[in-house]
Order: sequence, then C-alpha cells, then structure tokens
Amino acid sequence: MSDRKIPMLETQPKIKRKKTRRRLRDTRVARGIKVLPTLLTLGNLLCGFAAIHYAAKPVEASEFFGWSTLTVAGTLIFFGMFFDALDGGVARLTRSTSDLGAQLDSLCDMVTFGVAPAFMMLRLVSHYYGAEHGTNILGPDADNFYAKATWTIAAVYICCTALRLARFNSETVDDDVTAHMWFRGLPSPGAAGCVASLILLHQHLLVKRYGGVLPPRIEATSSLLIPAITLLCALAMVSTIRYPHVINRGLRGRKPFSVLVQIVIPIIMAIWWLQVALAICFTTYTVYGPIATLSRKMRRNKSPDALAPQSPTLH
Repeated sequence: MSDRKIPMLETQPKIKRKKTRRRLRDTRVARGIKVLPTLLTLGNLLCGFAAIHYAAKPVEASEFFGWSTLTVAGTLIFFGMFFDALDGGVARLTRSTSDLGAQLDSLCDMVTFGVAPAFMMLRLVSHYYGAEHGTNILGPDADNFYAKATWTIAAVYICCTALRLARFNSETVDDDVTAHMWFRGLPSPGAAGCVASLILLHQHLLVKRYGGVLPPRIEATSSLLIPAITLLCALAMVSTIRYPHVINRGLRGRKPFSVLVQIVIPIIMAIWWLQVALAICFTTYTVYGPIATLSRKMRRNKSPDALAPQSPTLH
C-alpha cells in the first residue's frame, strides 16, 4: 500500500508548481493587456494635439494629399473619436476598467473634443472673416465686436466641455453597458463631430466647388453660422436633454430590419459624399435631442392621463 502512494505524493508538488506557473503567466498577460486601453486613450490625446498643431498653421494646402490644414485638423478629430470609441470597449473586454482610466479618458477628451474644435473654429473665422476686416487675432482685446464674440463663444465651448465631462464622471457609477443607453446632455464627441464636420464641409466646398475662393455671400454666412452652431453645441452639452448612446442602443443585441437600413444609408452616403454625410449625421444627432424632448412633452400633454384631474396624494 505504501508503494502505491509514493508516486502520487511525488506528482502532487509538480502539479502545484504547474498551476502556480500558469497563474503567474496569466497574471502577467492580464497586466500587459491593461496597457492597450491606455494606449488607445493616449492615441485620442495625440490626435487632439496634432489637430491643434495643424489648425495653428496658415490655412493652405498641406503635405497630406494637398488637403487644407483645417481639413487635416478635422480629420484628426475624427481619428481621436475612433480611439475614444475603442478604449472603453477594450477596457471592458479585458476587464481592466478603473477610475484612473476614466479620469485619463476625460482629460484626453478635453483636448480632442474641447480645445481642438474651438481652436479650429477660431482659425476658420480668423482666416475668412478676420483677414478681410483687418482682424487677424480674434480675442477679447480685438477692436471688432464680432471678433470678441467669436472668441467668447470658443471660450464658452471649452468651459462647457469641461463641465460636461466632469458631470459625466460624477454621475457614472456603473460600468455595465445596460446603464449607458442614454446621455444627459450632448456628449462631447458629438459636439466636436458637429463642429468639425461643418468645417470639413466648408473646406470641401471651398476647394472642390469654388476653386479656393468663396463667393461673398457664402463667406459671410459661413463665418456667422459655424460660431453660432458652436455655441448651440456648447449649451446642449450642459443641458439636461437626453441623447441616445448610438453604439449601445443601435448596434448591441437583436434589432429590427429598419435599424439596419438606417445604418446602411449613411455608410453609402459616406462612400460617395463623405463630408456631406458627416455633416448631416452629426447635425441630425445634435438636433435630435431637443426635437425628441419637445415631441415627448407634446405627447404627454395630449395624453388622457395628463388631461384628467389627479387626486391629491399624501407625502
């Protein structure tokens, strides 16, 4: 009997050592995977920094496919949006979500979706409006009211982005996907996408249709319209208007056939008219929140329950 137990006793330490080595190896892999979401978040930050760099250059053809420097800056904001969409999903997939990652994500979003779009808007107006009116620098020290107002709008946009991100961090307590189906206020990537897409469309029309010289009407309209839309996006970010989470609500789980059609049509439009499709999609998303809110209030007021007298309740 004792001879039979000896081999089992000899093999037990080997099995334990193998399990220990396997556990240590899995721990190292898990620690290595946690680096990937951080790299994606920092990629978002670098895209925002590069967008500011190109927006600061003179508005002219760049070395990238001959695009305008503002076009390159706007494209980098959308690349940052791509990294921002990936880092959260990768963090949940690898079970590496943390408070540090959430705070880092907000800091990077502040640069890419806050400072960069506001600075792009200033550079656009400064080039197409300020140079014509002798106001090359838009700021509080300018002698032109419109130049001061444009700088003020950019400052308000940056402040609203910071408040929006801080409120999101303070209100978000659950990492479950089902808890993130709606946003309170316009998300900062949506606001940045609206501003950047309109600037991309402006530059596309300028180069492709008008040969680099805008007609006076379009030049005046664009210099007035884009700052006004930037201000509306800033106010929407700090509002309590409800906006849907496009990825969580539209792409997760089983959906009706109509949802597939709604996704395919913008993709087809983007293949043929990329700048137009981006501007339409982000502008539609921006105005969807207020329109849906007004529609819900009107239906609530017309419902029979709202018209019927309510009995008093005890509190």
